[in-house]
Amino acid sequence: MNALPVRLTGLGTAVPEHRADQAELRALARALFPRYGESRRHLEVFDHAGIETRYLAMPPEWYTQPHGFPEKNAQYVRNALLLSLRAAREALALAACSPAQVDALVFVSTTGIATPSLDAAIIGELGLGAHTVRMPLWGLGCAGGAAGLARAADLVRAGYRRVLLVAAELCSLTFVREDYSKSNFVGSALFADGAAAVLLEGGEGPGLRLMGHHSTLIEHSADVMGWDLAEDGLRVRFSRDIPALVRELMRENVAQAAASLRWCREDLRHFVVHPGGVKVLSAFEEALEMGEGGLRASRAVLREYGNMSSPSVLFVLRRCLEARPAPGRGLLTAMGPGFSAEHVLFEVP
Repeated sequence: MNALPVRLTGLGTAVPEHRADQAELRALARALFPRYGESRRHLEVFDHAGIETRYLAMPPEWYTQPHGFPEKNAQYVRNALLLSLRAAREALALAACSPAQVDALVFVSTTGIATPSLDAAIIGELGLGAHTVRMPLWGLGCAGGAAGLARAADLVRAGYRRVLLVAAELCSLTFVREDYSKSNFVGSALFADGAAAVLLEGGEGPGLRLMGHHSTLIEHSADVMGWDLAEDGLRVRFSRDIPALVRELMRENVAQAAASLRWCREDLRHFVVHPGGVKVLSAFEEALEMGEGGLRASRAVLREYGNMSSPSVLFVLRRCLEARPAPGRGLLTAMGPGFSAEHVLFEVP
């Protein structure tokens, strides 16, 4: 794999206006799921999620009413576009880049459907050129932020001088009101909405340097995470075994990712990990022998925003960069449907 450096020059984030406390959403879930609401054991998933606040596309009371997939998807299209534009404009401003200078756009999302894909609308609303190369990516779920960053970097290495990545998810709109599955109930305690955008550039200059990437698809694991399409929308499916998979696989998998650049695990000083949940983060800390609490930025994003799927790891990256990290090598990582792991290797200059 070509390890030519690519620079990150701008990173923007956006969340919806509706901010909800976890205690408020716990009370809402108790009313919506009377069978679970009488069980303290079930409701503890809200208390132990490591989340204090989340941001939702719609007011909390909206979720108490039944909504079909067409209505949910219409809200997805509207809100995903608004959040994408806010995040993208911030990333371009921080990079001092005009829209006309962007050569390619990578758009990542899995929580709704639009044809043409939303990157077409983003190009028009932002004023990007009519010849901007489009790369929409769907179905990557929580791994999408890392995978999208890797694909955007590949485009820079291929000769596109400035590439914009946008990841937008409206996880709350996939909530199914009368679905009593454990996945839907746990998802109601974890998932939230948001968007992030990154501008990547080639050539010399300041900025985080993306050095390479590493992807792994785990065989016979499609049942671990995904969607099941029903009349009332996308029904979440995920396994309680994800933390165990992280403990079992990630030590060797991270070593393989480092070895792809002839690095070793001990070279990695910075870790940017998707905050899939407190148990998943603890499993990463254990697998990477970091000690409990080693993934502070990931835990902070989970606490303040919940799990926003693909944009979350980019929120963590922003938190890490704002802390002015010391020079050194690092790994950005996320896992998602497939079941898969996506890693991006970087250097802080």
